[in-house]
Amino acid sequence: MAATNYVKAEYIWIDAVGGYRSKTKIIHGKTKVTLKDLSKWNYDGSSTGQAPGADSEVTIVPRAVFPDPFRRNGGHVLVMTDTYDKDGNALPTNSRFLADKVFADKPKEEPWFGIEQEYTMFQDGRPLGWPKSKARTFGGSPTATYGYPAPQGPYYCSAGADVAFGRDIVEEHLESCAYAGIIVSGVNAEVMPGQWEFQVGPCTGIQSGDHMSVARYILNRVAEKHGVMISYHPKPIPGDWNGAGCHTNFSTKPMRGKNGYKKHIIPAIENLGLRHQQHINAYGQYNDQRLTGKHETGSIEKFSWDVADRGCSVRVPNATRDDNSGYFEDRRPASNMDPYIVTAMIFDSAILNGKFASDFDSIKTEGVDIPAVEREKAPAVETAADATLDQLEKEAAVAPGTGGKKKKKKGGCKSQ
Repeated sequence: MAATNYVKAEYIWIDAVGGYRSKTKIIHGKTKVTLKDLSKWNYDGSSTGQAPGADSEVTIVPRAVFPDPFRRNGGHVLVMTDTYDKDGNALPTNSRFLADKVFADKPKEEPWFGIEQEYTMFQDGRPLGWPKSKARTFGGSPTATYGYPAPQGPYYCSAGADVAFGRDIVEEHLESCAYAGIIVSGVNAEVMPGQWEFQVGPCTGIQSGDHMSVARYILNRVAEKHGVMISYHPKPIPGDWNGAGCHTNFSTKPMRGKNGYKKHIIPAIENLGLRHQQHINAYGQYNDQRLTGKHETGSIEKFSWDVADRGCSVRVPNATRDDNSGYFEDRRPASNMDPYIVTAMIFDSAILNGKFASDFDSIKTEGVDIPAVEREKAPAVETAADATLDQLEKEAAVAPGTGGKKKKKKGGCKSQ
């Protein structure tokens, strides 16, 4: 096929509730583009909850460019942007603007982030692979409670049509991210059936938010092709089922160096504990339903950390302790967290001693400051699939035997 004499640029931005929007611009007379070739653009902010109808124009500024995995017959690109008003002021929902300012304060620290994005696939109002009706023996009682699969246990990192659901979407997403140049490092099936995880990183500073945002956008597009909805709700199914998080692994150049664990990592973790509530406020809406101290989570009420313990707020890998250098994992962020806010806040609290803490004070649990009535109408990064939760909550109250993955404690986490 002959090369086209134009480029399709898909401009992506984040709306008022953390969702991903996009539209296409044709750039004529070029077969490939770089960031400097891409102009500012605008959209109707009144349709995304970011501007009033009488003054609705929102400007989007290109920040990062990726090859478009959905348009491979040319130099077509995905463009991650951020949002501004007519006077050039960053919108209140433009978390990238704040993150960029935070990371620019100490670039020599070389902050690395690896983010583990968990999500749940829904189809026909239920998690992918979950049964739709009762299964009965001849003349006997139900062998499967309505709407529920077998208890957790066989699904994590599984293989087989009876335990792994949606692998075609997962593989297509992984390959699409790799094609786009996303620093994607892996995928796996999660503990709850229909739930999966992909990992992005290590990325440096602001790059982490850009790559995670575009990876989420690509996932939504791939699932759209298959008629499947992606839920980033941190507790998509009530009851004894694992929630969905966005564990964030973090290190700096000194942490990765000699004596990094004792000299830099432990003090950084202790700094995080000083601002625990502020982090919780910004780590994702509905996170209180997930951070219960069960299902491999710490309690939302207090900060804790330990080596190798997934029941703590922060986990230190065995290798980090043994090598006296490495990274740590903040396990508190919810699956619907804002990657710009979470990465910048970790860097600010752990390394900058809260220099920008006041800038984060207005951040609500969904990552953007939206009036309560708007949050009620359109909760953060939800899909229509989440509308089934009321029904499932009622079923959970009577569903027997929906067991969870059990975990032995090893003496408990260190609390602050």
